[in-house]
Amino acid sequence: MFEGLNVKVAESAIGRWFRLDGSGHPKQREGSLFTTELRAGTTTFFAMAYIIAVNASILADSGGTCVCESTADDPICINNEAYALCKEVVRRDLITTSAAVAALASVLMGFFANLPVALAPGLGLNAYFAYSVVGFNGSGNVTYQEALAAVFLEGWLFFILSVFGIRQWLARIIPRSLTLATGAGIGLFIALIGLGSAGLGVVGGDYTNLVGLGGCTAEYRDPEHPNYCLSHVLRSPTMWLGIFIGGIFTTLMLLYRVRGAIILGILLVSIISWPRTTPVTLFPHTAVGDSNFDFFKKVVAFHKLEKIGNALDYNYAKGQVWIALITFLYVDLFDTTG
Repeated sequence: MFEGLNVKVAESAIGRWFRLDGSGHPKQREGSLFTTELRAGTTTFFAMAYIIAVNASILADSGGTCVCESTADDPICINNEAYALCKEVVRRDLITTSAAVAALASVLMGFFANLPVALAPGLGLNAYFAYSVVGFNGSGNVTYQEALAAVFLEGWLFFILSVFGIRQWLARIIPRSLTLATGAGIGLFIALIGLGSAGLGVVGGDYTNLVGLGGCTAEYRDPEHPNYCLSHVLRSPTMWLGIFIGGIFTTLMLLYRVRGAIILGILLVSIISWPRTTPVTLFPHTAVGDSNFDFFKKVVAFHKLEKIGNALDYNYAKGQVWIALITFLYVDLFDTTG
């Protein structure tokens, strides 16, 4: 059955375009069958699908376009329910856009470049954007809209550098040691974010050192500094769920070369967090938890963009915007040169 399907697809216009084995194309790829490519594409999807949720969660931590009505007791809206609900809408918008952008970029890469390369938002720059440029809940020196404008201009600069061969020239003259050091630094930065409040929560803030132990439940956090634990460190049930199931279990699956190991870990943690009566629930009985649970019960829904469309502020007269732009461009250049 599969042999017949492979032959029919290979002899079609689609098979000739993608140079499948048996298509008759002068540069056909031996062993490239329709069913083989289908399995490879499915495997690639399961290996990278996690980025849809992770990218949205990281960027939503910046607050997006939500406006924080700060008070003396709550300067960055940690306990503001209306602001938290707005951030959830932003997160859903970002999930939709992350999936749409990844799908469009991957289709264009396959159709026009004819390369088996899937594209999606990457970790590193999104974390720098959310936590260093805009800041948690917009506590940085650059607004979300200004940071988007910086990314927009950086994209055009990167395009121009690539078209005129300047990017390739820079790749040749930059020392290999600097390239490796930059990659290692980005990796450590992502690891710190994953271990911090945006991920497991093992790492928190400290009043005397830069970092300290975290992992406390909400009632033991400093109300003015939500990433600082006053006591009961490493007692959070969600932290241990992430360590044992999301970390150790997934690592074992990877060691045994189980296909879709990362997705299996994500699914298992997700299923465990669904019941609302457990200490590790994703849907606590709060305004945000109720809103998320109502959205979750829809199972399948098309979410229209509400908060993040056309949200650029071209305030290029601000010095902090240019610092962010140059950093974005610098990291992008290293990301694409290996």
